[in-house]
Amino acid sequence: MATINLQKGQKIDLTKGNPGLAKIMVGLGWDEVAKSKSGGFLSGLLGGKPAEIDCDASAIMLDSQNKLTTKDRLVYFGNLQSADKSVKHSGDNLTGGGEGDDEQIHVDLSQVPSGVQKIVFVVNIYDCIKRKQDFGHIANAFIRVVNPVNGQEFCRYNLTENYAGKTSLIVAEVYRHTNEWKFAAIGEATNDASLSEIVRRYQ
Repeated sequence: MATINLQKGQKIDLTKGNPGLAKIMVGLGWDEVAKSKSGGFLSGLLGGKPAEIDCDASAIMLDSQNKLTTKDRLVYFGNLQSADKSVKHSGDNLTGGGEGDDEQIHVDLSQVPSGVQKIVFVVNIYDCIKRKQDFGHIANAFIRVVNPVNGQEFCRYNLTENYAGKTSLIVAEVYRHTNEWKFAAIGEATNDASLSEIVRRYQ
């Protein structure tokens, strides 16, 4: 089965047509835009050496009212799994270097509590205000959904828009629909300066 490449706003069924699918791996990746030989976009900052861009991926588990009801349903580098253990984070990648996924979030769909209707995947730039960084300094951002049992990639969404000046991305969501699970490509950029600011949208 070939990977389905999604565009912003498109949705795909995950469990319908894939009987027995219980677990998925959500991989997120990005690259730092190449700096110029003169020192690049952050030349002069931090003693002339540019700071690495530290993007953080997080998962927010929401109820039917689109609300985050308990803090243990926010899964990020500071809380690597939900209390029910249905959502687990692979840990923080501090630079975004290397090929493939920079961070991975594993979801056991069969164990997600019935009160959780949606899992939103977001990426923000750590300490973006102090470091004067935004998503204009990031390229090749993507999210993909993989069957961890056989490594099959169900779908991929490449974020190709110009997000210059934006500091957070609401990338995609996995949600319940008539007893099945679906994936939606969101790609909404915001000016939220931290994960806590993003979370306020869901409180």
